Amino acid sequence: MQVVIFLYFYIFTRSTTQGCINKLSQTPCFKEYFMIKKILVANRGEIAIRVMRSCREMGIESVAVFSDADRTSMHVRYADEAYNIGAAPSNESYLVIDNIIEAAKRSGATAIHPGYGFLSENAEFSDRCKKEGLIFIGPSSYAIDTMGDKITARKKMQSANVPVVPGTTEPITDLKEAVEVIKGIGLPVMIKASAGGGGKGMRLVMKEEDIVSAVTSAKSEAMAAFSNDAVYIEKYIESPHHIEFQIVADNHGNCVHLFERECSVQRRHQKVVEETPSPIMTEKVREEMGKHAVAAAKAVNYSGAGTIEFIVDDNLNYYFLEMNTRLQVEHPITERVVGVDLVKTQINIANNLPLDFKQEDLKQKGHAIEVRIYAEDPDNNFMPNPGKIEHMTEPLGLGVRHDGYVYPGYEIPIYYDPMISKLIVWALTRKEAIDRLKRALYAYKITGIKTTIPFLNRILDVPDFVEGKYNTHFIQDNEEYLVPSGESPQRVQDMATIAAFVDYRKNLERFKEQRLCKPNVGNWKAFGRKRNVTRL
Repeated sequence: MQVVIFLYFYIFTRSTTQGCINKLSQTPCFKEYFMIKKILVANRGEIAIRVMRSCREMGIESVAVFSDADRTSMHVRYADEAYNIGAAPSNESYLVIDNIIEAAKRSGATAIHPGYGFLSENAEFSDRCKKEGLIFIGPSSYAIDTMGDKITARKKMQSANVPVVPGTTEPITDLKEAVEVIKGIGLPVMIKASAGGGGKGMRLVMKEEDIVSAVTSAKSEAMAAFSNDAVYIEKYIESPHHIEFQIVADNHGNCVHLFERECSVQRRHQKVVEETPSPIMTEKVREEMGKHAVAAAKAVNYSGAGTIEFIVDDNLNYYFLEMNTRLQVEHPITERVVGVDLVKTQINIANNLPLDFKQEDLKQKGHAIEVRIYAEDPDNNFMPNPGKIEHMTEPLGLGVRHDGYVYPGYEIPIYYDPMISKLIVWALTRKEAIDRLKRALYAYKITGIKTTIPFLNRILDVPDFVEGKYNTHFIQDNEEYLVPSGESPQRVQDMATIAAFVDYRKNLERFKEQRLCKPNVGNWKAFGRKRNVTRL
């Protein structure tokens, strides 16, 4: 009876004021019958652990899922419960909706957090959760579908008066049409997959004679990657900066942005270093872009955490690029500068609670930088380098956060993305943050596999990065700093040979001395005698 009366009261007050909902959410009865108590994390690795940490702080049980290859992964150990969902390949485990739903039901979880990657932007998964009576901690399938298709998203943004890059709003189906359209827009242009992401199905066209081959190859790659060969054309911004705005929106009409992240250090369209605030941003442009980011989210009735990505030129003209309808890999730098736990916010929104902060409450404090650590060999064209970790020393100290999932003795599987951790630093100034990141990278030791740590160290010494004057061409423009030369100069080689020989002779002489002076005394006995003498 108590529950029925409370439910009636809850529904009635929900239709009146948000203030009543806020008060109700704090009552024991509300928490007992309506709040999420157990969450299945439909992901692996560092993001799974990151979500589980917030769950633990909120008193929510967490459920891990794992493939055969991830049986010994740290996220399996950290969770309250864990369920095997299939073989090592992701299309037999982490991408199998039926297996994840079954695990959620077996565990008694009432909600699913998808993390990022895998099924996080899968509209079918969002709908399936709803049909099975599970809460999907993310946006609606409508928002995922609308913003996931780049052509549809461009149309939506235009209707919401959000600036978009000049280009087409319909799929290119005819090669002759493509040639005419590109001539009208003017070279250079980008051919992009409508269902794309991660740099797949993208081609830069600089010359008219390359148009046909670029469109053909982009369509072919898009079909292979997304089972959809629709492509569109955008004017290419010659010196582009990649700047994104973090937004959160609840189910009660509230939507705010949590400022920008600069993500222009990229390799093959994949982010390598992110920082906030952006070194090129002004207060005026930040305010304008923030308003457009909120308008973009509201245009699709967005709910949850998401990111509006913009392309920005050297004159700070900005254009909508795409929306990521999920948590981003680089979300920790926003959390550190703004002081908001984005995963907790996602869970509160899924609990149907209104945001507990307004736009005017949010401020940026200090500077944060994130680098991604990959199991790759940066001196061998970034070849993946999975294998067993022999030794590992995590960076610690003031202003340092390490989001990872590996440990000494763990063997990194070959089946998944080679990112093994994220290193995040915060300081009051950008210069201090760079210095702190250098110190943290120096302390970060991993043996047994090759990692990108040396490459990241080189980035931090490039003058363009230090001065904050860089765009998405940063890596190719600074190869002299970032790519080690094939051979050392002869003089350096000669000096190294001489030094090695001198060291060898010293060690040989020392060895002879020890054999002559103490032929029968072992190290442990000598150590014991020394200890006894010291005591006397």
